[in-house]
Amino acid sequence: MEDDAKHEAREAPAFFVDLNLDQIIDTITAGKDEYHLQPFFYAPLKDPDAIRYRYEVMQDLEDKALFTHIESFAQKMRVMREHLAQADKLHHRYQKERWFLDAVQVYGDAVQCLVDDLSLANLRSRGLLAFREYLTDYAASDRYTSLLSDTRRLKANLSAVIYCLFIQENRIKVRKYESEADYSAEVQATFEKFKQGGVKDYRVKFVEWPDMNHVEAQILDFVARLYPDVFSSLDDYCTQHGSYLDETIAVFDREIQFYIAYLEHIGIFRRKGLPFCYPQLSVQRKEVFDHDCFDLALAYKLLHETSPIVCNDFYLEGRERILVVSGPNQGGKTTFARTFGQVHYLACLGCPIPGREAQLLLFDRLFTHFEKEENISNLRGKLQDDLVRIHDILDQSTGNSIIIVNEIFTSTALKDAIFLGKVVLERIIQLDALCVCVTFIDELATLSEKTVSMVSTVVPENPASRTYKIVRRPADGLSYAISIAEKYRLTHGSLKERIKP
Repeated sequence: MEDDAKHEAREAPAFFVDLNLDQIIDTITAGKDEYHLQPFFYAPLKDPDAIRYRYEVMQDLEDKALFTHIESFAQKMRVMREHLAQADKLHHRYQKERWFLDAVQVYGDAVQCLVDDLSLANLRSRGLLAFREYLTDYAASDRYTSLLSDTRRLKANLSAVIYCLFIQENRIKVRKYESEADYSAEVQATFEKFKQGGVKDYRVKFVEWPDMNHVEAQILDFVARLYPDVFSSLDDYCTQHGSYLDETIAVFDREIQFYIAYLEHIGIFRRKGLPFCYPQLSVQRKEVFDHDCFDLALAYKLLHETSPIVCNDFYLEGRERILVVSGPNQGGKTTFARTFGQVHYLACLGCPIPGREAQLLLFDRLFTHFEKEENISNLRGKLQDDLVRIHDILDQSTGNSIIIVNEIFTSTALKDAIFLGKVVLERIIQLDALCVCVTFIDELATLSEKTVSMVSTVVPENPASRTYKIVRRPADGLSYAISIAEKYRLTHGSLKERIKP
């Protein structure tokens, strides 16, 4: 479907941990290790048309019937690989070849069923339409039809192999079956009349593990000598069809799991009534917004704790570029900043994002600056380390970058933090980059017409209780302190009243 080599990366981007994207991707890909899906999530797309291509496939797969058909195909391909893996573990030639034959039969059935299923599907995406056309042509090709006919013929010939064993003391004789009567039913009927109540079962049970012991292997060799033509054709079959798996189908089998895994994951949230949408993306327009968005990593955790999930909105209009988020601690500020980064990144992967409706920037680079523990190995203090890191970010950023800064310069005095914070934001303003800045410095919110103040809110009647709602309003650090003081009757008026003689 895609040129997967173009869209894969070996390592996760540097900002993955800061945005909790590592947790999201680990959850999405859990149980699908055989497909090695992580590289698809490590490489955001830069071409709007490539992103629309993935959106189209995602939208097609939201059809439940089609989704079920693709999952059925994937399961058969999984069984095929299990057969091949088992064949590799075995030692006897003919046994290995029989497992290979069964794997090819499963593959043929998987392809034919998928051809039938896709022929009835109402596809709209370029990717699945092109694949259906390819698959239909492949199923009609001589390569595939001869593979099926050879497989059926060989299976039928092997099924016709019948032989007899004569076991006497330590000797076994093998010969062809010559239409001798089967006395098993007659013997069982004869002794049935002697059965009284629950009796011990003296029948010997055959061992069902895949590999054979040396006796079984020798018997199979004797059978092959009795039917040389059949087993010779089995050898020829495995040689001729050793590379039976079509490369395009193999790529599809893996690549479609990227879409399935993501849709399965967000289906958990959709069933709880949480919204997802396909955002509009622009490489130039920086008036971004997302209504009712949420942190996908935190939401997954809260769902398992049966806790409510709070959705938030954000938007930037006109010349606005920077969201300055302030408010009380533990009020959802960092979560909001992560959400901003997550939705932009997931959108550029070609995935539906948390939110009811969204318009986002197709960024060139995404940078995060979150607080880290002091690294004693580099002989720098925490402030110097912060400065070095933010300097590197600003040097690499462009007007189409996204920068997320979380609680910077907390290790220095307030006066210095204000000065340094203003210098950093002024540089971002000059770049005209998009930014979310979580800070305890209210002054940064009014630095420029490009800065917008957003505040995490508390319950008015109980300021110690967080709402986790982040709203656009002027920053006022005193308002939270006053609310706490009022709750505990520590305002000037309350204190005067309490200390009256």
